[in-house]
Amino acid sequence: TAYNCFVSGVIEDNMNSIMEKASEAAETMRRGGGIGYDFSRIRPRGDKIKSLDSQASGPVSFMGIFDAVCQTIASSGHRRGAQMGVLRVDHPDIEEFVMAKRNSDRLTGFNVSVGVTDKFMEALTNDLDSSFTLEFEGRPYKTICARELWDKIMDSTWDWAEPGVLFIDRIAEMNNLYYCEDIFATNPCGEQPLPPYGACLLGSFNLTKYAGIENGGGHANPFNFTQFKEDIHHVVRAMDNVIDRTIYPLKQQADEAKDKRRMGLGVTGLANAGEIMGFPYASEEFMTWAEKVFACLRDTCYKASALVAKEKGPFPLYREDYLKSNFIRGLPASVKKLIREHGIRNSHLTSIAPTGTISLVADNVSGGIEPVFNHYYDRTIQTFEGPKVERVKDYAYEKGIEGRTANDINVKEHLAVLLLAQNYIDSACSKTCNVGDDITYDDFKQVYVDAWKGGAKGCTTFRLSGKRFGILQTVEENKDDSDEEEKVEACFIDPQSGQKECA
Repeated sequence: TAYNCFVSGVIEDNMNSIMEKASEAAETMRRGGGIGYDFSRIRPRGDKIKSLDSQASGPVSFMGIFDAVCQTIASSGHRRGAQMGVLRVDHPDIEEFVMAKRNSDRLTGFNVSVGVTDKFMEALTNDLDSSFTLEFEGRPYKTICARELWDKIMDSTWDWAEPGVLFIDRIAEMNNLYYCEDIFATNPCGEQPLPPYGACLLGSFNLTKYAGIENGGGHANPFNFTQFKEDIHHVVRAMDNVIDRTIYPLKQQADEAKDKRRMGLGVTGLANAGEIMGFPYASEEFMTWAEKVFACLRDTCYKASALVAKEKGPFPLYREDYLKSNFIRGLPASVKKLIREHGIRNSHLTSIAPTGTISLVADNVSGGIEPVFNHYYDRTIQTFEGPKVERVKDYAYEKGIEGRTANDINVKEHLAVLLLAQNYIDSACSKTCNVGDDITYDDFKQVYVDAWKGGAKGCTTFRLSGKRFGILQTVEENKDDSDEEEKVEACFIDPQSGQKECA
């Protein structure tokens, strides 16, 4: 399949549904797709099962089935499958879920995120009363202190970089299809909130190809917006064609995709492109330019889709209610006029993916909207022969441009870039806020509150001194630029156990 973003059908609270969805997940991953799940409908641990006169084992126990499926299925024959597990913050088993990945050998086929509601965040930020009720199917189980639960979530994230946080009410509030779907989960990297059996086609523009005089920019405006707009029109049309021509793992996914015709066009190389034009990442000049890029992407995508709708018709579930959605109301009047006249071909059009593989293929440009990880680093990749550590050099650094790296950027700057992008993206943005060792625990927790207040749909952080190791490890080049390179840290991380071995 040309798709790699999926969300499972609804996992109901019975064994038939659970096993059926595990089987569907196996087929989805076998075809090359990553998949997300909402486990919130499974009854909590200890709940009575009257028909068997026994007790339920809870959603976390059943996640083990999906994890085993993921470990077994080689996605597209090249890499392990990818999964996202979500549990609502008001589910009675939320504390067990939060603790589930406080080691390196459990649920290794999952990213996990807590589906946080506005009600919870309001309780958390209420100085007078932070009580919060955990419930299942409308039945209250117990009342807890929101701050105590938040500390457990933050403790895990501080040490293990999981769980992430999804602001599910914000996702619903800003959904273009608020009138015909509900969303409770995302794809594995979090850039695509999707309904049951949701599927989304992703694509990214390499911004370095538009940056600098050699790429059509000038001295006054070093980014070639004219070419960027022209390419967006071509790519929207091309990706719309792919929706009809690709193979889908499941019929339900095909029906969902063709009824709504979602796509997620985004960017990669944002940091490198800015550096090429002399704008350090997260600087005032960088943010001004980046906002123009995001606005151009949004407005041109929607204009292009409306023009395709003029020719081919709007997506089948298009209604006039579409124009009342919060995101669409923020479009320029000229674009809304086009949609009002012709409808629109695709329900959603923009997304910011991490673009790990795409960036490597594009001469290792900076991924998505992330800063450069490091000028040199080692990347652990999966091959048919097993894990392999590969030395990588940054695209801009290769050209003699030494830009800011992830650890040079403070967490407020990371968050500012995320919030800026989210203003112009109709789905979501995959962005990791790297935090340094100098951050206090209270400031770390505040990052997530600020993300919620700022309009983010989710937030993920990574602390280098935590207990979890990433797939990227920094190295440094010798100052004499000889063939031998001084290793700051070149390590192998076993993808199954998470154990780190350094030479």
